[in-house]
Amino acid sequence: MLTPTDIFTIGSKKEFEKITLKVFRHQFDNNVVYRDFCSFLHKDKHNVKSVKDIPFLPIQFFKTHEVVSSANPVQVTFTSSGTTGMVTSRHLVTDTDYYDQSFRLAFSQFYGNIEDYAVLALLPSYLEREGSSLIYMVQDLIERSNNPHSGFYLHNHDDLIAKLTKLDSEGQNVLLIGVTYALLDLIEKQQFDLKNTIIMETGGMKGRRREMIREELHEVLCKGFGVTKIHSEYGMTELLSQAYSLGDGIFECPPWMDILIRDTEDALTYIESGKTGGINVIDLANINSCSFIATQDLGKKYANQSFEVLGRFDNSDIRGCNLMVF
Repeated sequence: MLTPTDIFTIGSKKEFEKITLKVFRHQFDNNVVYRDFCSFLHKDKHNVKSVKDIPFLPIQFFKTHEVVSSANPVQVTFTSSGTTGMVTSRHLVTDTDYYDQSFRLAFSQFYGNIEDYAVLALLPSYLEREGSSLIYMVQDLIERSNNPHSGFYLHNHDDLIAKLTKLDSEGQNVLLIGVTYALLDLIEKQQFDLKNTIIMETGGMKGRRREMIREELHEVLCKGFGVTKIHSEYGMTELLSQAYSLGDGIFECPPWMDILIRDTEDALTYIESGKTGGINVIDLANINSCSFIATQDLGKKYANQSFEVLGRFDNSDIRGCNLMVF
Protein backbone atom coordinates (compact mmCIF):
# COMPACT_ATOMS: atom_id res chain seq x y z
CA MET A 1 0.00 0.00 0.00
CA LEU A 2 1.30 3.43 -0.92
CA THR A 3 1.98 5.91 1.89
CA PRO A 4 2.20 9.72 1.96
CA THR A 5 5.98 9.32 1.94
CA ASP A 6 5.81 7.46 -1.40
CA ILE A 7 3.79 10.27 -2.95
CA PHE A 8 5.41 13.37 -1.49
CA THR A 9 9.03 12.32 -2.11
CA ILE A 10 8.68 11.73 -5.86
CA GLY A 11 11.95 12.84 -7.44
CA SER A 12 11.74 12.04 -11.15
CA LYS A 13 9.33 11.66 -14.05
CA LYS A 14 9.97 7.91 -14.11
CA GLU A 15 9.13 7.63 -10.42
CA PHE A 16 5.99 9.74 -10.95
CA GLU A 17 4.80 7.43 -13.72
CA LYS A 18 5.50 4.30 -11.65
CA ILE A 19 3.56 5.58 -8.64
CA THR A 20 0.77 6.93 -10.85
CA LEU A 21 0.15 3.46 -12.27
CA LYS A 22 0.15 2.01 -8.73
CA VAL A 23 -2.43 4.60 -7.69
CA PHE A 24 -4.54 3.73 -10.73
CA ARG A 25 -4.55 0.05 -9.79
CA HIS A 26 -5.41 0.89 -6.18
CA GLN A 27 -8.33 3.07 -7.23
CA PHE A 28 -9.56 0.59 -9.80
CA ASP A 29 -9.72 -2.02 -7.03
CA ASN A 30 -11.20 0.18 -4.31
CA ASN A 31 -13.33 2.87 -5.95
CA VAL A 32 -16.60 1.44 -7.27
CA VAL A 33 -17.58 4.59 -9.17
CA TYR A 34 -14.21 4.85 -10.87
CA ARG A 35 -14.01 1.14 -11.66
CA ASP A 36 -17.47 1.23 -13.28
CA PHE A 37 -16.41 4.25 -15.32
CA CYS A 38 -13.21 2.52 -16.45
CA SER A 39 -15.18 -0.60 -17.39
CA PHE A 40 -17.54 1.53 -19.46
CA LEU A 41 -14.46 2.59 -21.46
CA HIS A 42 -13.18 -1.02 -21.59
CA LYS A 43 -10.17 -0.13 -19.45
CA ASP A 44 -8.83 -2.23 -16.60
CA LYS A 45 -5.62 -3.08 -14.75
CA HIS A 46 -4.47 -5.33 -17.58
CA ASN A 47 -4.71 -2.95 -20.53
CA VAL A 48 -3.62 0.26 -18.80
CA LYS A 49 0.13 0.15 -19.39
CA SER A 50 1.04 3.86 -19.37
CA VAL A 51 -0.18 7.11 -17.86
CA LYS A 52 -1.94 8.08 -21.08
CA ASP A 53 -3.96 4.85 -20.97
CA ILE A 54 -5.55 5.86 -17.67
CA PRO A 55 -9.20 7.00 -17.86
CA PHE A 56 -9.94 10.42 -16.34
CA LEU A 57 -13.18 10.72 -14.42
CA PRO A 58 -15.30 13.73 -15.45
CA ILE A 59 -15.31 16.21 -12.59
CA GLN A 60 -19.11 16.30 -12.62
CA PHE A 61 -19.13 12.89 -10.91
CA PHE A 62 -18.22 14.65 -7.66
CA LYS A 63 -21.67 16.27 -7.83
CA THR A 64 -23.60 13.04 -8.31
CA HIS A 65 -21.59 10.21 -6.73
CA GLU A 66 -19.55 9.44 -3.63
CA VAL A 67 -16.06 9.22 -5.12
CA VAL A 68 -14.00 7.33 -2.54
CA SER A 69 -11.18 4.77 -2.71
CA SER A 70 -10.97 4.00 0.98
CA ALA A 71 -13.12 2.11 3.47
CA ASN A 72 -12.03 4.44 6.28
CA PRO A 73 -14.55 6.91 7.71
CA VAL A 74 -14.76 10.36 6.14
CA GLN A 75 -12.87 12.93 8.22
CA VAL A 76 -14.00 16.03 6.35
CA THR A 77 -16.24 16.81 3.38
CA PHE A 78 -15.17 19.69 1.17
CA THR A 79 -17.90 21.31 -0.90
CA SER A 80 -17.82 23.67 -3.86
CA SER A 81 -19.54 27.04 -3.89
CA GLY A 82 -22.77 27.45 -5.81
CA THR A 83 -25.94 29.48 -6.01
CA THR A 84 -29.09 28.41 -4.20
CA GLY A 85 -30.52 25.23 -5.67
CA MET A 86 -27.35 24.36 -7.58
CA VAL A 87 -25.90 20.88 -7.16
CA THR A 88 -22.41 21.31 -5.71
CA SER A 89 -19.39 19.01 -5.66
CA ARG A 90 -18.58 16.98 -2.57
CA HIS A 91 -15.05 15.73 -1.97
CA LEU A 92 -15.08 13.09 0.77
CA VAL A 93 -11.67 13.10 2.46
CA THR A 94 -10.85 10.06 4.59
CA ASP A 95 -7.34 11.17 5.58
CA THR A 96 -6.66 14.90 5.92
CA ASP A 97 -2.95 14.18 6.36
CA TYR A 98 -2.66 13.91 2.56
CA TYR A 99 -4.14 17.38 2.14
CA ASP A 100 -2.05 18.88 4.94
CA GLN A 101 1.18 17.53 3.50
CA SER A 102 0.24 18.42 -0.05
CA PHE A 103 -0.44 22.12 0.46
CA ARG A 104 2.30 22.62 3.05
CA LEU A 105 5.00 21.04 0.90
CA ALA A 106 3.80 22.76 -2.28
CA PHE A 107 3.74 26.17 -0.60
CA SER A 108 7.25 25.58 0.72
CA GLN A 109 8.45 24.55 -2.75
CA PHE A 110 7.19 27.72 -4.41
CA TYR A 111 7.43 30.31 -1.61
CA GLY A 112 9.79 29.03 1.07
CA ASN A 113 9.17 29.05 4.82
CA ILE A 114 5.64 30.14 5.75
CA GLU A 115 7.06 31.77 8.89
CA ASP A 116 8.69 34.39 6.66
CA TYR A 117 5.25 35.84 5.85
CA ALA A 118 2.31 37.60 7.37
CA VAL A 119 -0.66 35.95 5.66
CA LEU A 120 -3.66 38.19 5.00
CA ALA A 121 -6.70 36.50 3.52
CA LEU A 122 -9.50 38.36 1.72
CA LEU A 123 -11.88 35.49 0.97
CA PRO A 124 -15.39 36.68 1.87
CA SER A 125 -17.41 34.36 -0.36
CA TYR A 126 -15.51 31.37 1.02
CA LEU A 127 -15.73 32.46 4.67
CA GLU A 128 -19.48 32.91 4.36
CA ARG A 129 -20.12 29.20 3.80
CA GLU A 130 -18.98 25.89 5.27
CA GLY A 131 -16.86 23.20 3.67
CA SER A 132 -14.32 25.29 1.75
CA SER A 133 -11.03 23.47 1.13
CA LEU A 134 -9.42 26.87 0.42
CA ILE A 135 -10.39 28.19 3.86
CA TYR A 136 -9.03 24.99 5.43
CA MET A 137 -5.69 25.53 3.67
CA VAL A 138 -5.39 29.25 4.35
CA GLN A 139 -6.37 28.81 8.01
CA ASP A 140 -3.47 26.38 8.38
CA LEU A 141 -1.06 28.76 6.62
CA ILE A 142 -2.18 31.61 8.89
CA GLU A 143 -1.64 29.51 12.01
CA ARG A 144 1.72 28.17 10.88
CA SER A 145 3.00 31.62 9.92
CA ASN A 146 3.21 32.31 13.68
CA ASN A 147 2.70 35.97 12.85
CA PRO A 148 0.31 37.95 15.10
CA HIS A 149 -0.72 40.09 12.11
CA SER A 150 -1.89 37.13 9.98
CA GLY A 151 -5.64 36.69 9.66
CA PHE A 152 -8.86 36.68 7.65
CA TYR A 153 -10.77 39.71 6.46
CA LEU A 154 -14.42 39.69 5.46
CA HIS A 155 -15.81 43.11 4.54
CA ASN A 156 -13.64 45.21 6.88
CA HIS A 157 -11.64 46.76 4.04
CA ASP A 158 -10.49 49.76 6.09
CA ASP A 159 -8.80 47.48 8.63
CA LEU A 160 -7.14 45.50 5.86
CA ILE A 161 -5.92 48.64 4.08
CA ALA A 162 -4.36 49.95 7.30
CA LYS A 163 -2.75 46.59 8.14
CA LEU A 164 -1.42 45.95 4.63
CA THR A 165 0.02 49.45 4.26
CA LYS A 166 1.69 49.35 7.69
CA LEU A 167 3.22 45.87 7.31
CA ASP A 168 4.52 46.53 3.81
CA SER A 169 6.06 49.87 4.77
CA GLU A 170 7.83 48.20 7.72
CA GLY A 171 9.49 45.68 5.38
CA GLN A 172 7.41 42.68 6.45
CA ASN A 173 6.97 40.04 3.75
CA VAL A 174 3.22 39.80 3.20
CA LEU A 175 1.12 37.30 1.28
CA LEU A 176 -2.30 38.73 0.43
CA ILE A 177 -4.44 35.90 -0.90
CA GLY A 178 -7.83 36.94 -2.19
CA VAL A 179 -10.80 35.99 -4.31
CA THR A 180 -10.63 38.04 -7.49
CA TYR A 181 -13.70 40.23 -7.09
CA ALA A 182 -12.72 41.16 -3.51
CA LEU A 183 -9.22 42.24 -4.61
CA LEU A 184 -10.84 44.47 -7.22
CA ASP A 185 -13.17 45.91 -4.57
CA LEU A 186 -10.14 46.68 -2.40
CA ILE A 187 -8.18 48.61 -5.03
CA GLU A 188 -11.26 50.62 -5.95
CA LYS A 189 -11.22 51.88 -2.37
CA GLN A 190 -7.45 52.35 -2.09
CA GLN A 191 -4.53 52.47 -4.52
CA PHE A 192 -1.33 50.92 -3.16
CA ASP A 193 2.40 51.06 -3.84
CA LEU A 194 3.54 47.79 -2.31
CA LYS A 195 7.18 46.75 -2.12
CA ASN A 196 7.15 43.63 0.07
CA THR A 197 3.81 42.03 -0.71
CA ILE A 198 2.79 39.11 -2.92
CA ILE A 199 -0.73 39.39 -4.31
CA MET A 200 -2.22 35.96 -5.01
CA GLU A 201 -5.61 35.72 -6.69
CA THR A 202 -7.58 32.52 -6.39
CA GLY A 203 -9.79 33.23 -9.40
CA GLY A 204 -13.50 33.72 -9.67
CA MET A 205 -15.89 36.63 -9.76
CA LYS A 206 -18.58 34.51 -8.03
CA GLY A 207 -21.22 36.40 -10.00
CA ARG A 208 -20.24 39.70 -8.34
CA ARG A 209 -18.51 41.29 -11.35
CA ARG A 210 -18.13 40.81 -15.07
CA GLU A 211 -15.64 38.15 -16.07
CA MET A 212 -12.30 39.48 -17.35
CA ILE A 213 -9.55 37.84 -19.37
CA ARG A 214 -6.42 37.22 -17.33
CA GLU A 215 -4.27 39.85 -19.08
CA GLU A 216 -6.81 42.58 -18.37
CA LEU A 217 -7.41 41.45 -14.81
CA HIS A 218 -3.73 41.25 -13.92
CA GLU A 219 -3.04 44.63 -15.50
CA VAL A 220 -5.73 46.21 -13.33
CA LEU A 221 -4.52 44.43 -10.19
CA CYS A 222 -0.85 45.28 -10.84
CA LYS A 223 -1.72 48.95 -11.23
CA GLY A 224 -3.98 48.99 -8.18
CA PHE A 225 -1.52 47.29 -5.84
CA GLY A 226 1.62 48.84 -7.33
CA VAL A 227 3.22 45.46 -8.06
CA THR A 228 4.81 44.03 -11.21
CA LYS A 229 3.32 40.51 -11.06
CA ILE A 230 0.12 38.89 -9.83
CA HIS A 231 0.47 35.36 -8.48
CA SER A 232 -2.27 32.77 -8.85
CA GLU A 233 -3.33 29.48 -7.30
CA TYR A 234 -4.95 26.72 -9.38
CA GLY A 235 -6.93 24.45 -7.15
CA MET A 236 -10.47 23.20 -6.70
CA THR A 237 -12.72 21.33 -4.31
CA GLU A 238 -12.08 18.05 -6.11
CA LEU A 239 -8.27 18.29 -5.74
CA LEU A 240 -6.00 18.05 -2.71
CA SER A 241 -3.09 19.70 -4.55
CA GLN A 242 -2.53 23.13 -6.05
CA ALA A 243 -0.48 24.47 -8.92
CA TYR A 244 0.96 27.96 -8.57
CA SER A 245 1.74 30.81 -10.95
CA LEU A 246 4.40 33.31 -9.91
CA GLY A 247 3.19 35.66 -12.63
CA ASP A 248 1.87 35.96 -16.19
CA GLY A 249 -0.65 33.15 -15.65
CA ILE A 250 1.96 30.41 -16.17
CA PHE A 251 1.40 27.59 -13.67
CA GLU A 252 3.69 24.88 -12.39
CA CYS A 253 2.75 21.72 -10.48
CA PRO A 254 4.40 20.14 -7.46
CA PRO A 255 6.08 16.77 -8.21
CA TRP A 256 3.03 14.67 -7.26
CA MET A 257 0.70 16.54 -9.64
CA ASP A 258 0.60 16.85 -13.43
CA ILE A 259 -1.78 17.84 -16.20
CA LEU A 260 -2.50 16.49 -19.65
CA ILE A 261 -4.39 18.34 -22.38
CA ARG A 262 -7.19 16.40 -24.06
CA ASP A 263 -8.68 17.06 -27.48
CA THR A 264 -11.92 19.03 -27.23
CA GLU A 265 -13.44 16.88 -30.00
CA ASP A 266 -12.28 13.51 -28.64
CA ALA A 267 -11.89 13.29 -24.86
CA LEU A 268 -9.74 10.14 -25.12
CA THR A 269 -7.06 11.75 -27.31
CA TYR A 270 -4.26 14.03 -26.10
CA ILE A 271 -2.87 16.98 -28.04
CA GLU A 272 0.62 18.33 -28.43
CA SER A 273 2.27 21.14 -26.48
CA GLY A 274 1.09 24.65 -27.10
CA LYS A 275 -2.39 23.78 -28.35
CA THR A 276 -5.63 24.47 -26.52
CA GLY A 277 -7.68 21.63 -25.07
CA GLY A 278 -9.38 20.35 -21.95
CA ILE A 279 -7.32 20.08 -18.76
CA ASN A 280 -6.97 16.61 -17.22
CA VAL A 281 -5.37 16.60 -13.77
CA ILE A 282 -3.35 13.86 -12.09
CA ASP A 283 -3.33 14.56 -8.35
CA LEU A 284 -1.69 11.73 -6.44
CA ALA A 285 -2.66 13.34 -3.12
CA ASN A 286 -6.20 12.26 -4.08
CA ILE A 287 -5.25 8.63 -3.48
CA ASN A 288 -8.33 8.06 -1.29
CA SER A 289 -10.81 9.58 -3.77
CA CYS A 290 -9.84 9.82 -7.46
CA SER A 291 -6.46 10.99 -8.73
CA PHE A 292 -7.50 11.25 -12.40
CA ILE A 293 -9.94 14.07 -13.11
CA ALA A 294 -11.14 15.53 -16.41
CA THR A 295 -11.90 19.16 -15.51
CA GLN A 296 -14.11 21.63 -17.34
CA ASP A 297 -11.17 24.01 -17.78
CA LEU A 298 -9.49 24.83 -21.07
CA GLY A 299 -5.76 25.29 -21.20
CA LYS A 300 -2.40 24.81 -22.88
CA LYS A 301 0.64 22.88 -21.70
CA TYR A 302 4.17 23.77 -22.76
CA ALA A 303 7.30 21.73 -23.39
CA ASN A 304 8.78 22.73 -20.01
CA GLN A 305 5.68 21.21 -18.29
CA SER A 306 4.20 24.58 -17.30
CA PHE A 307 0.63 25.36 -18.31
CA GLU A 308 -1.96 28.09 -18.75
CA VAL A 309 -5.65 28.12 -17.87
CA LEU A 310 -7.59 29.86 -20.63
CA GLY A 311 -11.22 29.51 -19.60
CA ARG A 312 -13.95 26.94 -19.16
CA PHE A 313 -16.06 24.70 -21.32
CA ASP A 314 -19.74 25.41 -21.48
CA ASN A 315 -22.06 22.49 -22.17
CA SER A 316 -22.17 23.23 -25.88
CA ASP A 317 -18.39 22.84 -26.08
CA ILE A 318 -18.36 19.26 -24.84
CA ARG A 319 -18.65 17.30 -28.05
CA GLY A 320 -17.15 14.21 -29.63
CA CYS A 321 -16.70 11.38 -27.14
CA ASN A 322 -19.21 12.32 -24.46
CA LEU A 323 -17.96 10.70 -21.29
CA MET A 324 -21.05 11.81 -19.37
CA VAL A 325 -23.15 9.19 -21.12
CA PHE A 326 -22.18 6.79 -18.35
